[in-house]
Amino acid sequence: MKKLLILPILISTFINGQSFVPDAPELNLKSYILIEPNTNTVIAEFNSSDEIEPASMTKIMTSYVVADQISNDLISLDDEVLISEKAWRMEGSRMFIEAGKRVSVLDLLKGIIIQSGNDASVAIAEYAGGTERGFVDLMNAYASSLNLENTMFQNSTGLPDDNHFSSAKDLAILTSDFIKKFPDIYSLYKEKQYTFNDIKQLNRNKLLWRDDSSDGVKTGHTEAAGYCLVGSAKRGDMRLISVVAGSDSDNDRFLASQRLLEYGFRFFATQKVLNANQEYKNINIWGGVEKTLGLGVLEDVSITLPRTSFKDLTVNYNYSNNIQAPIEVGQSIGTLEIISNSEVVFSTDLVALKSIEAKGFFGRLWSKFVLWILSLFGMTENESN
Repeated sequence: MKKLLILPILISTFINGQSFVPDAPELNLKSYILIEPNTNTVIAEFNSSDEIEPASMTKIMTSYVVADQISNDLISLDDEVLISEKAWRMEGSRMFIEAGKRVSVLDLLKGIIIQSGNDASVAIAEYAGGTERGFVDLMNAYASSLNLENTMFQNSTGLPDDNHFSSAKDLAILTSDFIKKFPDIYSLYKEKQYTFNDIKQLNRNKLLWRDDSSDGVKTGHTEAAGYCLVGSAKRGDMRLISVVAGSDSDNDRFLASQRLLEYGFRFFATQKVLNANQEYKNINIWGGVEKTLGLGVLEDVSITLPRTSFKDLTVNYNYSNNIQAPIEVGQSIGTLEIISNSEVVFSTDLVALKSIEAKGFFGRLWSKFVLWILSLFGMTENESN
């Protein structure tokens, strides 16, 4: 997984007037983070790697594991799950399933995501993992594969346990991966209500009513954790994910999330700056059946910056001028750096856009001889332009 990029220009003022970004809002929280997931950019954060009690935000991982198993055809949304007495007896928030009856995986997912049902979480954990303990082992295996460095699960619900913890940063990474990999399952997070057993319950995420661009994600609350929320919203091509932990009240967590999201959308933007397979440099190739090679990137590249910083972007291309065939498509030839306000804000490999075969033996030999002659006159230096 790509690591989150912390921009050196965050929360700063450029005295020369080129760009202005006010400080992130002051929030009475234990920790928080605001990221743009598509460019892996941290826009604002406070104690984001500190361990927190995730409470019902745990259920993001519960539904993530199920979504991945569905994508791998291990289980199906139509599967009917036999409800155990343990699941039926779960304390806390519930979707009111009944022991001995069968409920579809889809209904249980809705119960977890929309109603935050502890009973639904245990039922689906027992089905997908054999036992809840077996499912928790899966949760921790997924956490490890996602490089969640400050996360450990002990149950599928988020009920308090001294060894059950996560961090704002880890929850943001998890949510980002969920949205990218499982958009169909993620879409359940924006549903405002769900009726099961003739009992209608509203989604606990009030952001869905306060902001039309909001489409998730999950609340959490215990006495020790305080009021917590993972939120996400998308405006145009820009998505933001916020995580707030340790708020003093139910309403304050939503206000804090709104302030973070508004801050990100107001002062930052995400734009595509490089097109896949577009030639940005053309260089000479030695000893190849073709004499020149186009360089670029194989995937579109977008970056997130303060809105006014995009007008000052410049690009540096760094490569050697003595590249020799054979060349494979995608082979790294140098680096490309995007500069904003004298700072490198993005760097990536500058790669070959096509393959070039080498000449025959005598052709390669002649090219090496010419290169040797040029080197005597210092004409094979690296180039940066």
